[in-house]
Amino acid sequence: MRRVYLDNNATTPVLPEVLEAMRPYFGESFGNASSIHHFGQQARAAVERARQSVADLVNARAAEIVFTSGGTEGDNLAIFGMVHPGDHVITSTIEHHAVLNSAKRLAERGCEVTFVPVDGRGLVNPEDVRRALRPATRLITIMMANNETGVLQPVEEIGCIAAEADVYFHTDAVQGAGKVKIDVRKIGCNLLSISGHKMHAPQGTGALYVRRGTLLDALFVGGSHERSRRAGTENLPGIVGLGKAAEIARESLANGDDRNFAALRDRLETTIITNVESVGVNGAGAPRVPTTTNLYFDYIEGEALVIALDLKGLAVSTGAACSSGALEPSHVLSAMGLAPERARASLRFSLGKQNTGEDVDYALSILPETVARLRELSPVYQKAAIGS
Repeated sequence: MRRVYLDNNATTPVLPEVLEAMRPYFGESFGNASSIHHFGQQARAAVERARQSVADLVNARAAEIVFTSGGTEGDNLAIFGMVHPGDHVITSTIEHHAVLNSAKRLAERGCEVTFVPVDGRGLVNPEDVRRALRPATRLITIMMANNETGVLQPVEEIGCIAAEADVYFHTDAVQGAGKVKIDVRKIGCNLLSISGHKMHAPQGTGALYVRRGTLLDALFVGGSHERSRRAGTENLPGIVGLGKAAEIARESLANGDDRNFAALRDRLETTIITNVESVGVNGAGAPRVPTTTNLYFDYIEGEALVIALDLKGLAVSTGAACSSGALEPSHVLSAMGLAPERARASLRFSLGKQNTGEDVDYALSILPETVARLRELSPVYQKAAIGS
């Protein structure tokens, strides 16, 4: 059976070039980057080369990059490293659970949290952020790109509002890094988190940009690694892999690969809408990353469609991988105003560098028939057909 993977927002395969760059650091170049002998200095040089590559990807200084275990740790470090009891935090209703659950924990610890809404396209209104400001506001944390819909938030406008109010601004750029150009200077953020496995680096590695002069309380205490911002021996192979993936992503964006992805995504999207009835785009009309589309298929349970497509070799998802199996509809789609039935009938298709036009063709060849078969089994669809 042919297998096609269109769930790259969940995780991406490690690119061959990334794996090759990592390979020596599992064996002959295995040193601890904190050691002062040859092996340690060899490791330190590799870490610093990777740090510069990640910094170049987001237009930061190398010293402003802190290596982490991924997006969740980066979000947690940015939030708990900045906020103290009595502070006020502003976030949105569509954040990743790494941010939402951190915000809930802050509330339990004596902080106040404001959750600003989104409109039907999934966009935060910057003026809602401005109106939410208080004298005690310490941090604004609004994601760059939504993991379920791909919708890009107006982070530059929010950055301006934060700067005017002298408030720290963090953005979760996990689903934006490598897909769109990122410039932390233009955004005006103090903190920005990325994750390696969303951009063809290995799982278990990531980075947090911390603007120079931003004081951050460490989550992990121990040695003085990462300029005392993240204790623990560096994940040498993972960091090297992240650095290589950042290099590849930067070159790809410079070469216009984002436009190629957008063309593939648009072909997938428009062909499905043309050939399947009662389908629409969640987030239509909003700017989105070029690799993601989220579609609703009315009268079908999304998880049933995911399983049916998987049996034919196509991997997609109903939303965030960390929420798979949840009984409640997507909090992102619910926040956008979708009825529970439509939210549960929604699927996410996300492209990666390994995907080709043939992969999209295969998805398009099996999707209409699979949807039609499931709808034949749906009493809700049959009732709607009779009513029409």
